[in-house]
Amino acid sequence: MNPSTQKPEAPDEGELILIDKPLTWTSFDAVKKLKWGCKFKKIGHAGTLDPLATGLLILCTGRMTKQIDSYQAQEKEYEGTLVVGKTTPSVDLETDFDQEFPTEHITEADLANAVKELTGTLQQLPPIYSAVRVGGERLYKKARRGETVEIKARAVTVSLFEIDSKNFPEIHFRIICSKGTYVRSLVRDFGALLKSGAHLSALRRTRIGEFRIAQAYQLEEFIQKKRAELGLDQTA
Repeated sequence: MNPSTQKPEAPDEGELILIDKPLTWTSFDAVKKLKWGCKFKKIGHAGTLDPLATGLLILCTGRMTKQIDSYQAQEKEYEGTLVVGKTTPSVDLETDFDQEFPTEHITEADLANAVKELTGTLQQLPPIYSAVRVGGERLYKKARRGETVEIKARAVTVSLFEIDSKNFPEIHFRIICSKGTYVRSLVRDFGALLKSGAHLSALRRTRIGEFRIAQAYQLEEFIQKKRAELGLDQTA
């Protein structure tokens, strides 16, 4: 067939993919793995998860990437564990402990008051170890160089903050929050309200809007399924 008479390639309508992000992987690691494993020409994720967080990651391919912003804007739900009495610069276990605080003075009433203070519409400072850009550079890069940076607070909404403190100083929690909420900032502020400190030891995103973690594929599981659909692993 003469190239001039060939039909144009059909546009890639794209698809929405739900993945359970593995521990220690960055969100970009997951994008890269899917891009090459499934031969996607265009793919992006709708909302970053920290490397030490697991759970629901929404990815869009082809024309669906135009809808990424709408998925990013949806309400998020998390479950996790925080530990009162020790802090790290990153507020999670990515960095080493830097301070230790007393916890003996903390009562159930103090915990309840801290939860109340951190529920509703808040002015929240992002953690210094975050992907927020200041002066065109990611904050975590400045933090790793030990630079002091002025960070602007942003309005976020925490519509639900539940805790289970039966294993105090380890506290299990569930949070429902708006786009842009940093759970690590909530943990940092929770510790400060207790006149102590706290760090995040585990975090899992369980929902984004109407999408739930139970619907998500394991990364390798999805890649195998997609490659089979495309016939990529067939041998002659």
